[in-house]
Amino acid sequence: MDGNELVAQGEKVSRKRIVRLMRKQHLVARQRRRYKCTTMSEHDQPVAPNLLQRDFTAAAPNQRWVGDTTELLVGDSRTKLYLAIILDLFSRFVVGWALSLSNDRHLTIKALKLALRRRCPEAGLLHHSDQGCTYASEDYQKILKAHGITCSMSRRGNCLDNAAMESFNSTLKSELAEHFPSHAEAKAQLFDYIEVFYNQQRRHSSLGYLSPAQYERVMQSGGVGPEQQPVNTSLQTETGTRTARLLGTAGKPPAQSNALSPNRASAQIDFTSTKEYTTQHDLRQ
Repeated sequence: MDGNELVAQGEKVSRKRIVRLMRKQHLVARQRRRYKCTTMSEHDQPVAPNLLQRDFTAAAPNQRWVGDTTELLVGDSRTKLYLAIILDLFSRFVVGWALSLSNDRHLTIKALKLALRRRCPEAGLLHHSDQGCTYASEDYQKILKAHGITCSMSRRGNCLDNAAMESFNSTLKSELAEHFPSHAEAKAQLFDYIEVFYNQQRRHSSLGYLSPAQYERVMQSGGVGPEQQPVNTSLQTETGTRTARLLGTAGKPPAQSNALSPNRASAQIDFTSTKEYTTQHDLRQ
């Protein structure tokens, strides 16, 4: 829990007080590791121009998405596990994600399809990524074209062209982890971090210290406080399996969300979808 969350709960805090309490409890902040490139740009596929031009803002949801793949480690053998993410620049909401032991087009396509099912964007969306073969592949580009999505790519070897995505990857590894005991544990922890914590609870200074979901509800309502808005969609996991199902239609508040417990997670999804949708993340081994 950070200082902004404590302030929101009515606790009086300051940097000096937090430092003093951390020293008293022998707590040390986790340092962010240096950037590591995982892009496979040695390919003969066409490369799109950099249309985003480092403008990491959007006036509304589903105008600009950024995507990237980052490398995680699993077990004592330090097996590589790849996480593909798609972020909406309007609110920094993670609209799609997928995990795989292989860094291939199937991984990035799975994340893209989840984002499309969840958000149902209209034609004209700008999708930005690096020049990796997984994003430049014919199959990935066909899906973008079929949905009227314009492709933009960073200049080769220039990670700052996708700085918003690199920042998310760094935040995830700093706040959660980048080395997990097992594949199943990685899936479970990433689900809780992305869907329950990051999208719904984590406050962003660039969003007025609201979470991505809160920010979208506030903007959708014309500035009314998030606590006054109905939850558009609840996300729940089946007890014991951690299989998540997202169900809902925009503007129709569902039943009250369930409280968090070890075997059940609930989260508020965005307020911008226009169609009914059902998606699953099967978190079993």
